Amino acid sequence: MNEKINQQWRLIKRPEGLFKQTDFEMIETPVPELSEGKVLVRNMFLSLDPTYLIWARMESYRAIAPIGQVMWGLTVGVVEESRHPKFQKGDFVHTFSGWQTYSIVDDSGWGLYHIPHHSDIPLAAFFALYGHVGGAAYYGLREIGQPKAGETLVVSAAAGAVGSLVGQIAKIKGCRVVGIAGGAEKCHWITQELGFDAAIDYKSENVSEKLKQYCPNGIDIIFENVGGEMLEAALDLINVKARIVLCGLISQYTADKPAPGPRNFVNIGLQRARAEGVLASDYAMDDCMRDISQWLLEGKIKYRVDIVEGLEHAPLAVNRLFDGSHKGKLVARI
Repeated sequence: MNEKINQQWRLIKRPEGLFKQTDFEMIETPVPELSEGKVLVRNMFLSLDPTYLIWARMESYRAIAPIGQVMWGLTVGVVEESRHPKFQKGDFVHTFSGWQTYSIVDDSGWGLYHIPHHSDIPLAAFFALYGHVGGAAYYGLREIGQPKAGETLVVSAAAGAVGSLVGQIAKIKGCRVVGIAGGAEKCHWITQELGFDAAIDYKSENVSEKLKQYCPNGIDIIFENVGGEMLEAALDLINVKARIVLCGLISQYTADKPAPGPRNFVNIGLQRARAEGVLASDYAMDDCMRDISQWLLEGKIKYRVDIVEGLEHAPLAVNRLFDGSHKGKLVARI
């Protein structure tokens, strides 16, 4: 009988700043026997997300990732063996498996659930459309942003996985959409390919001045993925009863100390605005998967997947999320 060998990236040091290779150790270990109620999954793709840096560094909406254990992470894969009545060999599944080639999981918490697999949608695209990315974009906009036709929405990190979906869904809902992205190519993509009304290149343009130009009637919805100066610039222009969706604050994830602002936070009170965080795991995914699938089939949604080849590259590949060198949803092919 051939014994399956599992490759795992284990966290061995709390990162300072960005991830370093020395924060991890690659371990090879035999896959244990399967117990009742468990499923053996061969992981095929690992989602690479900025929140991993938060999990490795500090307590957040979940406990800190433990030293010496497999680094936490979200994967899609295929069931190789099952002792669970709801899962069969060959099923495609989404798991909270961590950075490893095999995982033994059950269906508690985020642990395991079936995913749709359409022949015309690559499996790697799951994380660009559904899961925590699609859920944050869809429910953050629907439940907190509450878009109405004719309103103006501003989204930061607009060429990223969440931001690009948010802008497209907002356009479907009839909003005017202004995206903030890094670089001329990304700005061209969100306006010419995704249909955003305007794009601001934060690397070469004054965000505050451009927002005034592109949002002459103010801002009704901010979908925030970056924080810092970008959030400040948008808060200067919020309308009465504006909604601010706080999805991420990536500009602060590598900071040594908390940001002192935004300095104009008072505008939320003056304009009777609403600011609320969104976490995809708070929602069931049924509506999200149904609607995004339909929009995709209708040609109303486009996406990009940036694939890193090999689990061995995961520790440093995550850092591409912080320098903006990725295009679309970043994943590692395991």
